[in-house]
Amino acid sequence: MTPLRAARAVVNTLAHALVAAGAFARTVIGAPDYARYLRHVRERHPDQTPLSREAFARDALARRYDRPGSRCC
Repeated sequence: MTPLRAARAVVNTLAHALVAAGAFARTVIGAPDYARYLRHVRERHPDQTPLSREAFARDALARRYDRPGSRCC
């Protein structure tokens, strides 16, 4: 393998690791993941039209904060 190809392989590996780390961090903090939602709708509910990114974000916020009694204060 040439040094240039080796360097590209390392960069690609690091890029994939960063994407995976970002997805993991979003999952840990509870941030909504639109790409994961789209995959879910496509695989589990192919007859439904997925929400737009904006509607998905509004729905995620509503699910998180519009539950009476779900918080202590």
